[in-house]
Amino acid sequence: MSGATGDTRSPFHFNSVEMREAERAFRHAYPAFESTSSLDALRAREYARLDDLGQIYLDYTGGGLYAESQLREHFDLLRRHVFGNPHSLNPTSRAMTELVERARTSVLEFFQASPDEYAVIFTSNASHALKLVGEAYSFQPGGQFLLLFDNHNSVNGIREFARAKGASFTYLPVMAPDLCVEEALLRSFLEQGANGAHRLFAYPAQSNFTGVQHPLEWIEAAQARGWHVLLDGAAFVPTNRLDLSRWHPDFVPLSFYKMFGYPTGVGCLLARKAALTTLHRPWFAGGTVWGISVQGDGYVLLSGGEGFEDGTLNYLNLPAVEIGLKHLAAIGMETIHQRVRCLTGWLLDTLLSLRHSNGRPLVEVYGPHTTDRRGGTVALNFFDPHGSMIDERVVDRRASEMRLSLRTGCFCNPGAGEAAFHLSKETLRKVFHEESRDTLPQLFKGEGGMSWDQFLADLGMQSGGAVRVSLGLVTNFADVYRLVQFARTLLDIFPGESDLPPRLHC
Repeated sequence: MSGATGDTRSPFHFNSVEMREAERAFRHAYPAFESTSSLDALRAREYARLDDLGQIYLDYTGGGLYAESQLREHFDLLRRHVFGNPHSLNPTSRAMTELVERARTSVLEFFQASPDEYAVIFTSNASHALKLVGEAYSFQPGGQFLLLFDNHNSVNGIREFARAKGASFTYLPVMAPDLCVEEALLRSFLEQGANGAHRLFAYPAQSNFTGVQHPLEWIEAAQARGWHVLLDGAAFVPTNRLDLSRWHPDFVPLSFYKMFGYPTGVGCLLARKAALTTLHRPWFAGGTVWGISVQGDGYVLLSGGEGFEDGTLNYLNLPAVEIGLKHLAAIGMETIHQRVRCLTGWLLDTLLSLRHSNGRPLVEVYGPHTTDRRGGTVALNFFDPHGSMIDERVVDRRASEMRLSLRTGCFCNPGAGEAAFHLSKETLRKVFHEESRDTLPQLFKGEGGMSWDQFLADLGMQSGGAVRVSLGLVTNFADVYRLVQFARTLLDIFPGESDLPPRLHC
């Protein structure tokens, strides 16, 4: 059986006999789950702190969890050696340079990316990788930037680079109820604007809001029509295999902490070497130049990916990337994927079956209601018996009291939220460009003016977003069962909103 059931320090009490019966029924409905049993032993061995502390962790899209062995191996390496800044040829620098290049090679091997085709550019996170593309891509008048409503804000931000350089940008809507894209509409957009100017198409392999998995087949379809493709892999790669010998996006931004928890502060941009030629950096920095002259007023950037790694890399943390990737490879991405798929299927079925005594549903799930074309990220809201949305702050506080880690808000993905909550373009333009031109800046600076609740009211929203639960590497049945038991505490009640923490902005 999976998970601990009797941690006396946890405030979460439930009937362990009922849980065992529920797990038996789950395993009967999802027989493939048995093939992932190695993850139960792994959790007990490497992630015992979860059960020791009574923590129910369901925020894997926010950040992965690290294994104890990752820390031991990394710290042992640092204790046994002396490493210097790799930008030199002395012994300690050469030793560090070797480990940096080993980390680079391990990334290519994990994603089965040919070193002849792809370069690994280390960054601080996926957002930094996206900024590198946005600021350097050859946007120009007549050029286009196509992206989905369903994109992270760090992808949305690239539109400002496109705008500044005179290129146009277009958002492709996602359609309710599943919040997926109509294929025919995408094809029509991809056919437009073949005028010789550079065109960039950006989309997430998996939504960080709804868990929708947008087809990887779009990569070839767009490239065949002359587009470069930026595939945001940050939410996808922790529980799914991305094989770059099969799929060939031009740019893939990643954050390693989302994959295996440690280290934070390191990500990368996987970039096709052919696509790097379309990037023109607006500046240079230490570590990126082959040569520079102050009096001669000139510089020559390093070729390939090295010309994009500004300053000194987070070099002592890079060996931990190789260690983390080896950890995932030893487990097997297919095993992780299968476990998350089974648990997500049961969770969706169970949450959607919950009803108040009057028959009204307790939960609305945004995005697909099955595991078809979706991952282990589930966005939802809870509703009271009258059908009014329960403020996500109430849910967050109640969950925290039970040591249940989930996430609330819009998850830095406003477009998917606008589609999920049926917000109109007219309303949003009015709020952002007319009534609130002066008060919106004050809103986020805490200087008075419009309150966040008033801002939401003007948008016609009952709440500040949604509740997001996300499954990952060592989620077990006990975790999702406890989440359902928490959900049941909201049946047939009308939670109050007094003494709530402040909302966080998107």
